[in-house]
Amino acid sequence: MYWDQLTSPQVDALDRNIPVILPVSATEQHGAHLPLATDRLIGEHFCRQLNAQLSGQVLILPSVGIGCSEHHKDFAGSLSVQHQTFLQQLSDIADCVLGYGFKNILILNSHGGNQAIGQSFVEIYGYRHPQLNLAIATWWRIAAEALQELNESGPGGAGHAGEFETSLMLLIAPDLVQLDQIQPKANVPTLEWAEGDMLTGPRVGLYRRMKEMTPIGVYGDPSAGTVEKGKKITDIVVQALKQVLLDMSQLSQ
Repeated sequence: MYWDQLTSPQVDALDRNIPVILPVSATEQHGAHLPLATDRLIGEHFCRQLNAQLSGQVLILPSVGIGCSEHHKDFAGSLSVQHQTFLQQLSDIADCVLGYGFKNILILNSHGGNQAIGQSFVEIYGYRHPQLNLAIATWWRIAAEALQELNESGPGGAGHAGEFETSLMLLIAPDLVQLDQIQPKANVPTLEWAEGDMLTGPRVGLYRRMKEMTPIGVYGDPSAGTVEKGKKITDIVVQALKQVLLDMSQLSQ
């Protein structure tokens, strides 16, 4: 069920143990071949699958479609909010959901720049509201081991606008993928301990603007993306998310 497609009385009649999903993403450059809406479209894609498979057992909030993307602003079109603004928006939304008596909130994140502040929100807000079960899941981390088996582009290939995001977009919105603009992998190497991608994070977090990591805005290998891989990624991630949501629905009973 989608929060904003229900009437006020319909929301009021819901079991307050139902898990509530808040999708958070970004509006930012994804190279020359993927649209600015990539992260949002991917997050909403997973939500659609969950809604179909958990009919009546999950409640999905409207997406937060602009996240923390200052490191992408060297590339045109990227939008960003400050970390404190993002934190406040999550807090304000959670206040409303909690105020209506719902007890379980899962933040579903599809943007790397939201991970740290998202975890901070969970720790801050969760401590202040012990009656609430609050969690955050970033889609490529929830089942990283299973996703790694799909990786054909090697270390650094499943990064920003790379193999996995391109595969998902070929499945979700193929009309928005500019196939003739796919370029060869252009990762700029740095210190070994700072290297990583979606599936294998760096051992030490070294700040670099995206322009320093790649001159084309793509960190990874989009040429390895396929529709079939997008379907497999979807199945893996959705199954993992389903288990989390079903477990959360039992926490307050």
